[in-house]
Amino acid sequence: MKQTLIDRLSTYAKVDTQSNEDIETTPSTSGQLELANMLVKELKQIGMDEVTIDENGYVMATLPATTDKDVPVIGFMAHVDTATDFTGKNVNPQVIENFDGNDITLNEKLDVVLSAAEFPELPGYKGHTLMTTDGTTLLGADNKAGIAEIMTAMEYLIQHPEIKHGKIRVAFTPDEEIGRGPHKFDVEAFGATYAYTMDGGPLGELEYENFNGAQAKVTFNGNNVHPGTAKNKMVNSMKIAMEFHAKLPEDEAPEYTEGREGFFHLLSIQGDVELTKLQYILRDHDRDKFEAKKALFEEITAEIKAEYGEKSIQLEMHDQYYNMREKIEPVMEIVDIASDAMKRLDIEPVIKPIRGATDGSQISYKGLPTPNVFTGGENYHGKFEYISVDNMEKATKVIIEIAKLYEEQAK
Repeated sequence: MKQTLIDRLSTYAKVDTQSNEDIETTPSTSGQLELANMLVKELKQIGMDEVTIDENGYVMATLPATTDKDVPVIGFMAHVDTATDFTGKNVNPQVIENFDGNDITLNEKLDVVLSAAEFPELPGYKGHTLMTTDGTTLLGADNKAGIAEIMTAMEYLIQHPEIKHGKIRVAFTPDEEIGRGPHKFDVEAFGATYAYTMDGGPLGELEYENFNGAQAKVTFNGNNVHPGTAKNKMVNSMKIAMEFHAKLPEDEAPEYTEGREGFFHLLSIQGDVELTKLQYILRDHDRDKFEAKKALFEEITAEIKAEYGEKSIQLEMHDQYYNMREKIEPVMEIVDIASDAMKRLDIEPVIKPIRGATDGSQISYKGLPTPNVFTGGENYHGKFEYISVDNMEKATKVIIEIAKLYEEQAK
């Protein structure tokens, strides 16, 4: 199973599927559609039924039941796109067998080293088979490891028809990383009662609550005049932008927060004297605190306008998703089943809030409760991303155990 997972993740990782929020089509990039079509072909090859892909690149398939019991239809989902934070082009996965627990030189020429000093969890993977980047791209285990695990679990169940399970649906979706994955996802066509995203991180993660999320784009307008004659004429948009940012709580940033603590995160700056644009994401698990963060942006915008004029600043802000806890708590048995599946495999469930979100965040609000399960990866969205193949194998087995448990508990 381990080699199968390595082969699958390596194949998927080499397709550039980085999403692009500036493009309105679904999927937002052609590479996602390329991978989606590859997955359609593979699903058919392993023997899945009802394999479909729609005009927006959403892939669905069915594994028929092997029991006569009345078992709820469960789904497993993963997304095909990779993050916008770091390049996913020309990914060259590296495989390290029997990791010795020491620092890993990802790229000798560029002196890129994955070190325990920076990432103290690294030595804990001693003895594992790891997949890493070559130091120049992300790996794409978020979320192509999830795809590999779902595909491998379905293939295993097909090859072992003696394992009793209900009807299982799988889906591979685009544009999760830009918050649009569920927008055109057809919950009714998917036809599951409950689902799980295979989109978590290290071993044992099991998550059913996430941030409330919003995105904000703030545009500042200045007035550029030759600096030699600029007195009382020049208005520097970059300085107004700096003033805006300085009004935010300094300690409410990702690098200073953990657990359920929310933050304001400055994603990008583009600017000159005449025009500057800042892009933020706002996050908080608590809905009231989330609303307060948005209100603060409105207040600061009003202050800037009062000082520099109505045209000095424009704020565009919209909600991206909400905390799925509200939709999952009424059916906590689905979390319990995933937890029990892990315990059967001697995996200690690590139930904690997601400091981010998954497709399940929005899909839960569309009527399909969807908690999140680990894939085995670390350091997503950058060149230090890596994943334990041993833990990928365990995630694959968790999928199989979840399917078995639903059947066992059915009448």
